[in-house]
Amino acid sequence: MSTAWERAVQAPEGREIRRVVFSLLWEKPDVDRLREAFYPAEVVALHPRQQKELERELEHADVAVTWGDIDERFIKAPNLRWVHCDHAGLTRSARPEVFEKGLLVTGSAGRSAAALAQHAFYFALALTFDAPGLIDKQRAHEWGGIPGYNERDALWGKTLGIIGYGNTGREMGKLGKAFGMRVLAYKRRAAEVDESVNQLFAADAGDSVDTMLEQCDVVMLAANLSDETYHILSRERIALLQSGAYVINLGRGGLIDQKALVDALNSGAVAGAGLDVTDPEPLPPGDPLWDAPNVLITPHQTPKLPDRTGRSIQVIQENIRRYRAGERLLNLMTPRDVFTGTLPAPKRR
Repeated sequence: MSTAWERAVQAPEGREIRRVVFSLLWEKPDVDRLREAFYPAEVVALHPRQQKELERELEHADVAVTWGDIDERFIKAPNLRWVHCDHAGLTRSARPEVFEKGLLVTGSAGRSAAALAQHAFYFALALTFDAPGLIDKQRAHEWGGIPGYNERDALWGKTLGIIGYGNTGREMGKLGKAFGMRVLAYKRRAAEVDESVNQLFAADAGDSVDTMLEQCDVVMLAANLSDETYHILSRERIALLQSGAYVINLGRGGLIDQKALVDALNSGAVAGAGLDVTDPEPLPPGDPLWDAPNVLITPHQTPKLPDRTGRSIQVIQENIRRYRAGERLLNLMTPRDVFTGTLPAPKRR
């Protein structure tokens, strides 16, 4: 017997949208573009601070567009069928009761993918070229090089492994190829790949991420956090990495066993790490990760791409077409995305 969520996904052509509640801090021209996309449905636009009004409007809406995550108000809304959360990670919304209700939940994953991939290579280049050491020399007004610097290898010819080959992972692969790297990728489902990947490993095809990790000089994580991916880079898997490997995380802190990573950095088993996400967040001042050797930490912040809102609108426009046509939505949250662990405080991306 199919579940309420499966029936919602497989709904026949002709899903109607009559009323939409919108709660985002967008400029009027962008809101007007959204109204046009949803026409002839009525769109009620609210300021994100108008929470009481949002709760009232959810009683009548078929669709909601919000910057936040799914809470009890959305689950209890009698007519609500589709919610678009205008951010990338949907982990907070991936609760069993959302699927039990049959809600379709989508996000804006991909709108910042190119910037996130560049952020990952900021880490990769800084570690490869020892940017902290060079800056220390510059600040000391010392021209002399760092001992052994001429023996360091550039990224060219190294093997990059990407865990999570979605929007950001694909952009990481493109940059890896541009830097002359051999690119491997691991994801849940088997899929066609382009020239940016030398080999794809898929969990559903029976492939093991271990096989990929054993070959990696650089590992970049861009996966969603779920019960399936929690600590996917475990202590045992960190031990599989090539000597001198770098670990770079642009996904979520819970993807890595952070204590195991600190131990590997301190022992030299891992040569360095670049982390834009940690577990927990914010990272407490006394956490040993701060003082681990060759670790670069940024506070879950990445410079944005031009017209980020416009990129979100493109995703929503396409999903409106798909929703009305009875097709599968882009960036659709699935039951496999459920995470039952503890999450850090909310952070917009």
